[in-house]
Parts: sequence; structure tokens; C-alpha cells
Amino acid sequence: MFNRSVINYRLIIKFIGILLMILSGFIIVSSVWSVYYDEPQVTRAFFISGSITFVVGLILFFITRSHDQRNIGKKEGYIIVTLTWVSISLFGALPFYVSGAISTYSDSFFETISGFTTTGATILEDIESVSKGLLFWRSLTQWLGGMGIIVLTLAILPILGVGGMQLFIAEAPGTTPNRLHPRIKETAKRLWGIYFLFTLALVFLLKLGGMNLFDALCHSFTTMSTGGFSTQNDSIAGYSAFIQYIIILFMIIAGMNFSLHYFIVKGQFDKFLNNEELRFYLRVIGAFALLFTVVVFLLYNIDLESSFRHSLFQVVTIVTTTGFISYDYLQWNDFLWFTLFLLMFTGGCIGSTAGGIKMIRHLILLKNTTLEFKRLIHPLAIIPVRFNGKTIPKEIIQNFLAFFLIFVLIFAAGSAAMTVMGLDFKTAVGSVAATLGNIGPGIGGVGPVENYAFIPLPGKWFLCFLMLLGRLELFTVLLLFSKAFWRK
Repeated sequence: MFNRSVINYRLIIKFIGILLMILSGFIIVSSVWSVYYDEPQVTRAFFISGSITFVVGLILFFITRSHDQRNIGKKEGYIIVTLTWVSISLFGALPFYVSGAISTYSDSFFETISGFTTTGATILEDIESVSKGLLFWRSLTQWLGGMGIIVLTLAILPILGVGGMQLFIAEAPGTTPNRLHPRIKETAKRLWGIYFLFTLALVFLLKLGGMNLFDALCHSFTTMSTGGFSTQNDSIAGYSAFIQYIIILFMIIAGMNFSLHYFIVKGQFDKFLNNEELRFYLRVIGAFALLFTVVVFLLYNIDLESSFRHSLFQVVTIVTTTGFISYDYLQWNDFLWFTLFLLMFTGGCIGSTAGGIKMIRHLILLKNTTLEFKRLIHPLAIIPVRFNGKTIPKEIIQNFLAFFLIFVLIFAAGSAAMTVMGLDFKTAVGSVAATLGNIGPGIGGVGPVENYAFIPLPGKWFLCFLMLLGRLELFTVLLLFSKAFWRK
């Protein structure tokens, strides 16, 4: 009988090999744009990078090909997901490095893991000078990372058996994931199908607004993934009001639970309209957008429509952790930029492509805190926390409390570590909040019109680790550092 307490390393290696072979295909596909724009050096870099990635993946698969155990346990799930995200970033960095567009491998890795984790922090100082092929690959990494490359693999490869659920949970941790179909493969297909259709719709609307096809594709990839990479130095600031409103709308959509979009397609509108997290998410956006609009309109020489548009854009891009820029918010007064900094600790809905703490955790903890006053007054009463009409188990509340505490502790310790590396206080807290929350732009030296190129080398690798922590929502990665995890 197979002992589930023993970690199946052959299965882990086999799966990573498969993922690398899939990744090589996406790298090669990106060369289409370098060929179209006559960039022979970049085209060559794509083929070299894709070939290296495929060969390594094939070797890993070949040496474990005789292994026929298809069920994936919890331990294997956590290890596979963490190592997969590290591996695809290591090999995904090759096109930047081999082409010479980014001079060091460390910076190439930083740019790549920032893409896959949909953080959007960049070390590029002149984005518009980068080749089109590499800009497309840069955007594609965010699109793949948005819904999750593991989820994509579950959708297209029938090789994982029932163990695929463990990977689904490890890549999208938090509450129990909504299964849109009894088979996890079909759930993954539906999620990626919705994601793909929204992306196509956004491409069409951006083209309608005047973007060329290349820019429309890249910005659609990075909007639906809430990643925030742009092909322009000034991000979205130079585009029309129509395009900015369209991107606002789709950032809001991307920040919603994708299961709710599926319910709309199925005509189950009550599940969409009555979802408490969705209502809380929209209320937070609406309240802060209104607050910002009033302050910006009264204090700055900006007309009402522009005040509303820039306020709404900045609130939405921070709450959804997208990181696009329509205005340099650090030019606003301390109250406004500090409020935006606090919004970096919110995040979108569970089951969305957004990062951050997530709205459901804030909502449940707020409800639990409010009910604690009633419990103090009526100590013998049983007063449960309810969400969408259902009682929330104490285990979930404890998980949320632990997540929140760990998040804050990592933020505090990380900020201290960055100051030790020579960063000023504002830049230190801004860089940690922006990478741990997968937002991208922060405050201080990593503000909306700046970049991360000046960060010391140890600081860049540390921020890469924070990006991974944030994307996999802490526990998936931190479990690997626990002694209990490795005990038989």
C-alpha cells in the first residue's frame, strides 16, 4: 500500500518537467512578434530559450517516465506548486537575458517573477525601447500567471487524476474553492474559458478605442490578470478617457470571483447579486472613489470628470492590485497617497486574479470583531459569523486571523530588512507592501512613475520572494519551511 506520508519526489519532478515543456511552447509563440517587427536577435533568443526550457523539461519527464502513480497528495501539491512557480520564473527569464535586453540574470528573474506573480514591479527604465517580442512575452507571463499556469495545466492535460484538486487548492489557497463541476479538470476549463473570453472582449474594446492590435493584446493580458505591465512608459496615462474607463471596468471584473461570472453565464443571477463579498468589494471601491473625487476636485485645478476618472482609476488599480497608472498619485497631498497606501492591504475577491489580503478576509474579520462585542455582553450566547447565509466554521476564522497576522508580521519584518539594505523608510515600506500584495508601484522611490532598478541586489531577490509569497497567499510557501511538513 502506498504510504501518503512519504513524499513522492519522482511525481514532483515529472510534473515540473511537463510544465517546463508547456512553458517552452509559450516562449516560442512569443517570437511571432519579434519576427513580425524584424527583431532577429530577439527571435534567436526566444528559440534558444525555448529550446533550453523544452530540453530540460523533457529530461525531467524522461527520467521519471516509468512512474505511474497519478494521485497527488497534499504535500506533493504544495511542493509542486511552489517549485513550479520558481521554475517557470527561472526559465522564463531566459529571453530577457539571452537577448541582452536586461544585462543581468538577477534583473531578468526579477522582471519575470514579477510578471508570473502579476505583481507588475519592473526594473526597466525605458519600457518603450524594449523590443516588441519581449514586451509581448512580458505581458504573456502576467496573463498566464493571472488565472494560474497550474490551473491551465489541469484544464488541458488529463494526467493528474483526482490529485489535481490538491494542486488547485495549493495554487489558489484561502477558502474552499468553488467547484463549478464535480471534476476539477472541468472546473479549470470553465475558469480559463471565462478568462479567455473576457480577454478577447477587452482586446476588441481597446481596438475600438484606438489602440493598435499589439498594444490591445498586451494591455488586455495585463488587465485581466490584474498585472499592470504596460508597453508605454507612462502606463495608461497617455490613452484616451474612453480607454481608461474600459480598463477600469475590466479591472473591476478581474477583481471579482470568477465563479460569479460563471453563475451569470448560467443565468444564476441571484448567486451573483446576493454575494456579500462582491457587494463589500464594490462598496469599498465606490466609497473611496467618491472620497478621492471630492478631495481632488476641491483641492486641485482639475475638472469634475477628470477628478472622478483619475480617482476611480487609482482606487480600482490599487484595490485590484493591478498597478496601472493614469496619474502620479504621489503628487496628491499626504492624505490621498497615504490612503492609497492603506488600500494596498485590501485586495480583490477570493477566486479572482487579484492579489492582496482579499476582501473576504476583511469582511469576515470585521463581522467577527463586531460580533465579539455581543459575545462580551451575552457570554453564554452562541453567536456565529454568517456569510452568504451560511455559518462560517471557526477553523476558517482562525485561518483568516493567522493569515492577517502573518501578513502584517512579514510586512513589518520585510520593511525593516529593506531599511537595513539602505532604503529610506517610505521606499522600504512601499516596496514591501507593493510586492507582498502583488501591486507593483508603491510609494517613495518605487512610486508610480519610478521603478525598482536601483534596489540593491539582495533586496531584489528578497522582493522576488515576497512576490511569490503574495501570489501563493503565504501558506503554500511557508509550509515548506515548517518541520512538521517534512515529518513522516
